[in-house]
Amino acid sequence: MPAGSKLEVAPLGALGAEIKAVDLARVSVAEVEAIKSAWYRHDVVVFRNQRLTDDDLLAFSRHFGTLDPPPNQGAGRKSPPGYPDIYVVSNVRDERGEPIGALGDGEALWHTDMSYAAHPPDASMLYALEIPAHGGDTSFCSMKAALTRMPKSLVERLRGLDIKHDGTYDSGGYVRKGLTASDDPRTSVGTPHPAIIEHPVSGKPALYLGRRRNAYVMGLDLAESERLLDQIWSYVETAVYRHRWAVGDLVLWDNRTTMHRRDAFDPNARRIMHRTQIKGSSAPKRASMLLATAQ
Repeated sequence: MPAGSKLEVAPLGALGAEIKAVDLARVSVAEVEAIKSAWYRHDVVVFRNQRLTDDDLLAFSRHFGTLDPPPNQGAGRKSPPGYPDIYVVSNVRDERGEPIGALGDGEALWHTDMSYAAHPPDASMLYALEIPAHGGDTSFCSMKAALTRMPKSLVERLRGLDIKHDGTYDSGGYVRKGLTASDDPRTSVGTPHPAIIEHPVSGKPALYLGRRRNAYVMGLDLAESERLLDQIWSYVETAVYRHRWAVGDLVLWDNRTTMHRRDAFDPNARRIMHRTQIKGSSAPKRASMLLATAQ
């Protein structure tokens, strides 16, 4: 932990850590460095009992880099008035019946944020303003752990392969605004990235998948690509942290080393979350080294 920091970092299991004794609205330089250190080590960090304005959320987020604008989802780009760098995730509708946010109340399948872009975001933060009494939990899985669980032969096969990340559908399964539905992974909108990438700070390798729907292993016959992807995805839930939200929770995760999903919840309940994301500093880089894997 960097000098001058008194933060308490409590691991949450095989993935993630809770950081205690910090007010993110008044975070110091030393605390930011300590948070970054814990984040690089644990991939997902949780802060509870925060009281953040949108300005506070933006100020804290900018310690990690330049902000990306909200992604184009099925409901379009949704931001609070006057805050274009904040993305509203919500099932609530306004007095005109229009959604104030995106992704509704259904299940959101395992995915990496905006991996269909050439430079996907490095990180995302989600802050809870209103939550339902039940449901809506967010789970995270370690893509570093998934890689270590794979047999050596499978890892070797993946080393030189690229996977195309589909951009047609958002994580709720909705067609992104302005795009056309497509179920052919070879021709759908998207970007290829290395199947195994290297974290630009830690240097550690991780599997990089994005989402399953319309994924495609470049250069393979479609049936062979589907078989290989099904095999790879069987290792996704090697190490999982499930977050049960409370108002005032903020969760920061690394998009390069984790994926996440959301449970469905009662459509009559209200859920309002504000999210920021950190612009990708570079395109995902193919790993030059590999962790020890299963034999």
